[in-house]
Amino acid sequence: MTSNSLFKHRTFMRFWIGQMASSLAFQMLMVGLGWQIYNLTDSALSLGLVGLARYLPQLVLTLYAGHVADNHDRHRIMMQCRLVLTLSIAVLAVTSVLGIITPAIIYGCCVVMGTARAFEMPATQAMVPNIVGADLLAPALTWTASGREATTIVGPALGGVIYIFGAGALYGSSTLLCLLSAVILANLRYRHEARTKQPVTLDSMLGGLRFTWRNPVIFGSISLDMLAVLVGSVTALMPIVARDILETGPWGLGLLRSAPAVGAVLMSVYLAWRPVKRTVGVKMFVAVAVFGSMTIVFGLSETLWLSILSLLIMGAADMVSVVIRSTLVQLETPDEMRGRVSAVNSIFISTSNQLGEFESGVMAAWLGVVPAIIVGGVGTLGVVALWVYWFPSLVKRDYLDMRPAASDTNDVKGKAGEPDRKTGESSAGA
Repeated sequence: MTSNSLFKHRTFMRFWIGQMASSLAFQMLMVGLGWQIYNLTDSALSLGLVGLARYLPQLVLTLYAGHVADNHDRHRIMMQCRLVLTLSIAVLAVTSVLGIITPAIIYGCCVVMGTARAFEMPATQAMVPNIVGADLLAPALTWTASGREATTIVGPALGGVIYIFGAGALYGSSTLLCLLSAVILANLRYRHEARTKQPVTLDSMLGGLRFTWRNPVIFGSISLDMLAVLVGSVTALMPIVARDILETGPWGLGLLRSAPAVGAVLMSVYLAWRPVKRTVGVKMFVAVAVFGSMTIVFGLSETLWLSILSLLIMGAADMVSVVIRSTLVQLETPDEMRGRVSAVNSIFISTSNQLGEFESGVMAAWLGVVPAIIVGGVGTLGVVALWVYWFPSLVKRDYLDMRPAASDTNDVKGKAGEPDRKTGESSAGA
């Protein structure tokens, strides 16, 4: 199956367009939140608190949300969450237009957004295999990721321009895009498998965690991404870098936020032409190491062009890691577990993004912006080194689709305690 077959899949294309509209709204929103909260408080810590306010609800609710996604209609969950997101952005728009917005209102809306995304992310991620099937899963995830990154190019730049007319204009535009997304996705059809609903129990909610923990390929890949981005995140500090180091305005911040996505989209086009087929484990680790190295370069840069270049390379490297990790997680997980495993994956992603923003804000407040960024890049390289040692089966992973080489099938399955490349689990038991 090729990407051409994917484009003929009407249901997926409708899903893709709806998701892109929502992603564009979110990327525009992030520029406004960062610039507005920093202007209101003039505090690096407040930038971190914006990320923390979105993260905490996801941390608390996501495991339950995964249970809900495995026991209820995932499309209905997605739609309800999309409407809540629309309303929360509308509150930001109205309060900004009226001139009554405060940091407390921003933090409160971020909590509501985090709550909605806690339920939306597991349901949405688990829907993709139901929409396209296993044969088209890898290209579907590649194009979903590349489309999302494309909105990260357009969104921040467009958001920076619209912000010239005021925060209310920016939030109003984001509200309309989010509402458009809900309309596009309203009548989406996909293969919903009705199952006997399980009661809400601690054992059921923790099922995704147990499955993830027992599969070194899944756990190793998502934990690598989480910690690498957690310690190496620079997104929350971009308003400070743009204003105080590079001495530019909202348009410059938009360019900085767009740069990683430009690199990611270029890489996704390359991956569509030359998909990752072999030595996927090694390539994922190399990509994360490049991400950490470019973080250090970004921290040392004092010119806009070098900062943008380093972010471009970071985005390209991250796309390689995202495609490999996302495909591995979906292919290794049975459908009846996808909601809960996607919930675990969402926690890891939210931890790396939102908590990463908080961590970088705290580090910048303690050490200064430049030392905080450099320490983060070094920390990412340290995580790579540790994960290479702790997850040898992930390093040795060859195929995305888990096919063992014919010459070593007996050897892989015959050695007790070594990972089975087909299941990702130890032959000695978990």
